[in-house]
Amino acid sequence: MGHVAHRLYSTASKTAISTAHLTQFPPKEAIVRQAGKVVFDAQSWAALQPPPPSALTAFSHRIGLGSIITSPDTVRRACTHKSFVNLHTKYYPSSPPPPTNADLVALGNSLMGLFASEYLHASYPHLPTRVLKAAVSAHVGPLTCASVAQEMGATPLLRWHRQPSTPTSPPLLHSDALASIPRALTALVYQERSLSTARKFAHSFFLARHVDLRTMLKFRDPKRALMETVAKFGRERPKSRLLKETGRFSNSPIFVVGIYSGADKLGEGFGSSLKMAEYRAAEDSLHRLYLTRTPPDLLQLPSSTFDLQGNIYKSGPVADYTPGILGEAEILYASSGRSGIIAPKRPSIEVLAGRKADV
Repeated sequence: MGHVAHRLYSTASKTAISTAHLTQFPPKEAIVRQAGKVVFDAQSWAALQPPPPSALTAFSHRIGLGSIITSPDTVRRACTHKSFVNLHTKYYPSSPPPPTNADLVALGNSLMGLFASEYLHASYPHLPTRVLKAAVSAHVGPLTCASVAQEMGATPLLRWHRQPSTPTSPPLLHSDALASIPRALTALVYQERSLSTARKFAHSFFLARHVDLRTMLKFRDPKRALMETVAKFGRERPKSRLLKETGRFSNSPIFVVGIYSGADKLGEGFGSSLKMAEYRAAEDSLHRLYLTRTPPDLLQLPSSTFDLQGNIYKSGPVADYTPGILGEAEILYASSGRSGIIAPKRPSIEVLAGRKADV
């Protein structure tokens, strides 16, 4: 099959709409005149057609919301981006515009931000602010929402219209419109049931995903950051110790260095030189601090208190809830050297090569 034929069949498969319910085909509204010729704009006409109710019902059951969202019209609204109104008004100026998910997206975005922020902050209480914001975006950001919508099978149900960039707004891409569907669904679950049900929905599709937070922690000078962190917590000054080595006088030596604060080992690293091993050991020590995670059985979320019934301003028996310990703010010498603080020249961490220091 040639390239042209392949593109033709591919486009036809994407715009395939059943015409069994039409009394006349092609319909009058799909016929346009271009340069004095009558042309049937099949792609625009197919984009204007609503998805069948059976596909909407199957979609709601596929994502586990069949008992919560029972009306196909509600699902259709959640899959209709606000940009679709412009296309609909162009071809059907006398018809009322279809309902869109604009207000649902605003509510769902706020709810997902709340769920992700409280979950990550309760799970990693020592996470720096910049990394916390990046982790929230990684869990519930636009790219993740678009990916989740594709996994749900919502791509054929999306109704939208591409818009070019303007001096005040960027262009609207397919991924941007697709990302609105999971946000609208979160708002619908919250509207139809409760906050706890919406939180479970967000945890199932978004917060249960694994995101490597270690790659988000980057330090220009981890040794200095470690020294200031240890001093902030009132611990002994960190010292580096050579734990193992091999091939010191060969072309490929390997050194293993550990960093200790008193009798406590903070981190460990390896490298082809003592300086590289010490650098990695200091970075590992900071990762162990910032990525300290609360055990799942001890994790309690602040929004769980919203599920309580009754007057919250009156004293009385409430569910067992213990506020989590707020993590220490990150040191002034921030990650990647973006703090703008000019620090004095640092003293080097002691490297005890070839011998072990007495603790």
